[in-house]
Amino acid sequence: MNDIHPTAIVSDKAELGKGNTIGPYVVIEADVKLGNNNSIAAHSVIKNLTRLGNDNTLAEHVVLGGLPQDLGFTEKPTYVELGNGNTLREGVTINRATKDQGATRLGNENYLMALVHIGHDCQLGNNIIIAPSSGIGGHVYIDDRAFISGGVMVHQFGKIGSFAMLGGNSKITQDCLPFMITDGVPATVHGLNLVGLKRAGFKLASIKALKQAYQILFRTSQPLEEKLSRLRTIDNEYAQALVDFIVESKRGFHRDKQGD
Repeated sequence: MNDIHPTAIVSDKAELGKGNTIGPYVVIEADVKLGNNNSIAAHSVIKNLTRLGNDNTLAEHVVLGGLPQDLGFTEKPTYVELGNGNTLREGVTINRATKDQGATRLGNENYLMALVHIGHDCQLGNNIIIAPSSGIGGHVYIDDRAFISGGVMVHQFGKIGSFAMLGGNSKITQDCLPFMITDGVPATVHGLNLVGLKRAGFKLASIKALKQAYQILFRTSQPLEEKLSRLRTIDNEYAQALVDFIVESKRGFHRDKQGD
């Protein structure tokens, strides 16, 4: 049912589905649940209270379910949960949540490159790409189809919108708007993520609507509430998603360096 290398240490209290491949020197602890057809490469460690769905690929030296790096944490049942079809490359680490019965979660089809760290209580959606050596602080929310370049550091409690692109080595201390490029130290908005939007199949009308929204948001000198009122008049679902993101932002959002 499962292909387990003889040097792997798999607890007899772990629950494994079918078709999983467990490589050399892998450690799977007791309260772990794996679905079907997962591939776990050499020296990876899946610790207690970790849950994996199906068809996930873990490269060498991945560590899932480590204790949260929070000095106030006291041992309690908290989890790491992965959906289906995720790829975690060499040295990725994902920590458990801090609140009782809470979970650090990844959705489906995410691609985390080498040495990415996902802190406690983070919530990642689907089809997210994170390039090497990026660090995501605790309680960060990342929406679907975001792209985070290499070496990016994201402050805790931040939110990264859908189809956002974060430039390499950026310092992210506030929320990052959906559909836009945020880059630099300190980070600022550098226009729409046009390449990403076109690759995702956005129609020309939607791109035009987002360009209009960008002009209103960063090229007019009105108070934010007045800008939001103007944005609400744009008849486009993505422009309205941008409005919703701004309204729901609790940390404030990175701005265009030329905007007010």
